[in-house]
Amino acid sequence: MPLASAAADAAPAAGLEFAGDAVALTTPSLSAILNSPLTDALAWIAIGAFMFAALLQWFGNVDSARLLAGAAWLVFGVFWLTMVPYYFADAQSPIKTLLALAALPLSAYTAYLLYGGRTSLLLLSKAVAFMGLIYLPAETIPVVRTWLIETTAAQTHYGMELLGYSPGLIEGANGYQSKFAFDPSETVTGRTTYIVLSCTGIGSMAIFGGLIASVTAPLKRKVSAFAVAIGVIWILNLGRNIFIGLASPWGWFQQDVLVSLLTTYMGAEPDRVSFLVSHNYIAQSLSIVALLGITYIVVKLVPEVLAPLEDVLYILTGTEYDLFEALDVEDRRPAYAPSALEQ
Repeated sequence: MPLASAAADAAPAAGLEFAGDAVALTTPSLSAILNSPLTDALAWIAIGAFMFAALLQWFGNVDSARLLAGAAWLVFGVFWLTMVPYYFADAQSPIKTLLALAALPLSAYTAYLLYGGRTSLLLLSKAVAFMGLIYLPAETIPVVRTWLIETTAAQTHYGMELLGYSPGLIEGANGYQSKFAFDPSETVTGRTTYIVLSCTGIGSMAIFGGLIASVTAPLKRKVSAFAVAIGVIWILNLGRNIFIGLASPWGWFQQDVLVSLLTTYMGAEPDRVSFLVSHNYIAQSLSIVALLGITYIVVKLVPEVLAPLEDVLYILTGTEYDLFEALDVEDRRPAYAPSALEQ
C-alpha cells in the first residue's frame, strides 16, 4: 500500500508489482530501470524457463530439465537484484532490501546444486513456475488487475467504516478507484494511502498456490488446502490494509523517537513515519509470522508440500532435514521426490 500525499496527488507515479512486492515510484531513474523491457523480460524468461524445465522432466528428460532449471534460477536471482535500489532508496524497507540482496546468491547456489545433480530441486523449480503462472495474469491482464485492486480497496474501506471511519474512495496515483480520500486538513499527517496489486495478497496466494499445485496429491485435499490458504490470506490482508490505511493519516506512530530515528538514519520524510512504521516494520514482520501459520495449516492438509520445503531449508541452512519423518507423515512423501538424505 503506497503512501500518497492527499494534498498533492497530481505528481506522476509508476508502479511495478511482482511476487507480491509493490512499487510506487516518483524517481524517474528508478522508474525507468524497474519498468524497462529488460526487467520485464527477466521475469518472463525465468518463469517460462521454470515451466519448460517441468515439462522436460514430465517427458523424462531429467538432465536437460536440471540444466534449464539451473539457468532459470540464475535469471530469477538477477531479476530480484534489480529490485534492490528501489527497496533501499524509495520503499525504505530493510526487510525487502535484505531479501532482494539475498535472492541472487541463494538462486545461484540453487543453480549450482541443480547442476551438481540434486534432482529434488526440480520440484521446487516447478513450484516457482506455478507461482509465476498464478501471479503474472494478475500483473499483466488489465481486467484482472483492476478487479483485484478495486475490490480490495472497497472491502478495506468497508472495514474502516466498521471502525467509524468513512473517507470515501477516489482515483489514486495508479489510476484505480483505490485511494482513501481522507481530508488532509483533518488528519494528523495530511497523507493517505491507496491500494496497489501487492495489497491484494496475490503474492502470498501465488506462493501457496504454487506449492500446492506442484505436488501430486488427491485433488480434494489440494482444493481444500488452497481454499483455506486463500481465505486466511484474504482476511488477514484486509486487516493489514485497514491498519496501514488508518495509521498513516492519523499518525499513530508519529512519536518523537520514531520520527528522529527514521528521518536521521533512513532519510524518511517526517510526516511519512507512521506509514513506514506500520507498513515496512509492523505489517511486514507480522506477515512473516502469518505465512508460517498458513504454512502449518497447508502442511496439515497436504503434507506432500514438505518435499520442496525440505529443499528450501537445505538451501538456507546447508543442513539436510527429513520433515516427513519429523512429522510422522513419511507415507505422504512423493515418489519422485526422495528424501534429500537418500540422494
